[in-house]
Amino acid sequence: MKEELAMPNPKHSQLYAFSILVRKEIADHIRSWKFIILLAIIGLTCVASLYTALSALKNTAPAPNDPDAAFFFLKIFTTSDGTMPSFHLFVGFLGPLLGICLGFDAVNAEFNGRTLGRILSQPIHRDYFLNAKFIGALSVIASLFVALILFTVGAATLLVGFPPSWAECNRLMLFTLLTVVYIAFWLNLSILFSVRFRHTATSALVAIAIWLFFTVFYPIILNIVAKSLQPNTYASEAEIMQYQHAMLTLMRFAPSQLYSDGTNMLLMPSIRSLGPLHMEQLQGAIPSPLPLWESIKVAWSQMVALIACTIICFAASYYFFMRKEIRCP
Repeated sequence: MKEELAMPNPKHSQLYAFSILVRKEIADHIRSWKFIILLAIIGLTCVASLYTALSALKNTAPAPNDPDAAFFFLKIFTTSDGTMPSFHLFVGFLGPLLGICLGFDAVNAEFNGRTLGRILSQPIHRDYFLNAKFIGALSVIASLFVALILFTVGAATLLVGFPPSWAECNRLMLFTLLTVVYIAFWLNLSILFSVRFRHTATSALVAIAIWLFFTVFYPIILNIVAKSLQPNTYASEAEIMQYQHAMLTLMRFAPSQLYSDGTNMLLMPSIRSLGPLHMEQLQGAIPSPLPLWESIKVAWSQMVALIACTIICFAASYYFFMRKEIRCP
């Protein structure tokens, strides 16, 4: 009995081994040049967008009927003076690159370096390796964007002299969570290609090609489709509404559009719908900001779609990695 009590708990030892793997992944990411370069780019764009937003808000008086006038700190992330895009547009563009950068060589680099077999020969579960790769990179991404948003809010508070309200803090927290989920999708997609392709250059090129397709070429294809399906000038209101709903559905196949819809609802409380509305729905509507829960309900389908895409990519990576043949050196 004394010998059994003295034996270490296998669950605790496995969790300790998993925590070591996660800390090792976090340290590798922080020390890598690719992360340092992207961190510098994202940090500079954050400072530039903060400067342009404050310049635009300082030189432009709010309109008397502006329902978003009370949400000053939310406008910092969506306003620009025209010289540079706003903060949430920068995140929507550079965020996927960060996720791809942290995940394109997650597995195949270990496989090519002949270290994967040595790691898995240790007394740890095989899935701990892939889970540590994902959680380590996700921890770095979450810490980075939490720090950036806190820095932006803190700098704006010092410059304007008053803190954000609770409603603004809640919306900014959800915006941070949505941003982390959006980048986690691209991280999982790049990890999937890292599992499927042996060469790191191939997995990086495929992930970047998909990002370029949805960023550049997919809107061009949609414009061509929109012109070919555009109803004539004598079309009824029902046909026009059907056409607009169809085009919105096609646009939401792009992850960037899902992220844009979610951030617009969270950072612009005056938006009441993400699709076309009938004139009857607009009659009698008072221009006032929506409560947080109502904004979440409007963009709930977009948020769930992003979460589902992230889970699907991770499940595919998990399936292919668990079936992968790995030989110890």
